[in-house]
Amino acid sequence: MTTIRTNLTIVTEFILMGFLPGQNMYILHSVLFSITYLWALMGNVLIILITTLDQHLHTPMYFFLKNLSFLDLCLISIIIPKSIFNSLTHNSSISFLGCVTQVFSAVFSAIAEVFLLTAMSFDRYAAICHPLHYEVIMNMGTCMQMVAVSWLGGGLIAVMHTAGTFSLSFCGSNIVYQFFCDIPQLLAISCSENLMREIVPILITVVLEFCCFIVIVVSYVYIFSTVKKIPSTEGQSKAYSTCLPHLVVVVLFLSTGFTAYLKPTSSSPSIFDLVISVFYTLVPPTLNPIIYSLRNKAMKMTLGMLMEGKLIKK
Repeated sequence: MTTIRTNLTIVTEFILMGFLPGQNMYILHSVLFSITYLWALMGNVLIILITTLDQHLHTPMYFFLKNLSFLDLCLISIIIPKSIFNSLTHNSSISFLGCVTQVFSAVFSAIAEVFLLTAMSFDRYAAICHPLHYEVIMNMGTCMQMVAVSWLGGGLIAVMHTAGTFSLSFCGSNIVYQFFCDIPQLLAISCSENLMREIVPILITVVLEFCCFIVIVVSYVYIFSTVKKIPSTEGQSKAYSTCLPHLVVVVLFLSTGFTAYLKPTSSSPSIFDLVISVFYTLVPPTLNPIIYSLRNKAMKMTLGMLMEGKLIKK
């Protein structure tokens, strides 16, 4: 819907054209997204639940993991339910305020998650490379400060991006070729000639995320060099099975995010843009429960106790 004022068309809602129209595509989209969302929802809620209820899991690693699961829930819950609803109702519209909310929430969750993943890599570095000083380095005060910085940093950058994006003019096409309000696609349909208000925040964010990526890589270089010195093959395999999947998800998350935000914007539909956005919005919240719970013996034991009712105090 648009409002016309003195020959100027002002956009008051956007049309999310993420997938090709057609009954079969609508059904496929709804089914796949529903399954993905329910899995991510169930997995991340369980992680939050068992890391809260089990006193033995009140350690820095699980404290970070609980916050990561909460951010994953925020990221997918602001995007996927609306996309499923639009697909089921064959109504692809989203209000201007709804679009603003999606941009802020998605950026906040994604950026805070990058900072948190950086903190988690440092936690693993301290645990493996400095085990004797681990409790001193990663005390609860330090952990809470790291989480607070992650949330605060995510909030500040989200405000910066939201303000920069929606200070631009949208006076022409309101069709966004994406399944959610993604900043690159909004820039592509903006009628503002000067996009520096949002391009500058994007460059600042890319620099910050690249610094986080360097910290993560350096942490894992030290971790893997230490793991090689472990005489036990079982100990090495345990360390690798814990660290490698985490590193893969981090690289996938950051690389697809970089690609989406640094590639030239285009107002025409592209299946490549859709695939890239799926990788940095759906894949991490879906894979993280598998990596951090199903592959973790302590988490599986606690889950079993929860199902038996042993964690619930009467």
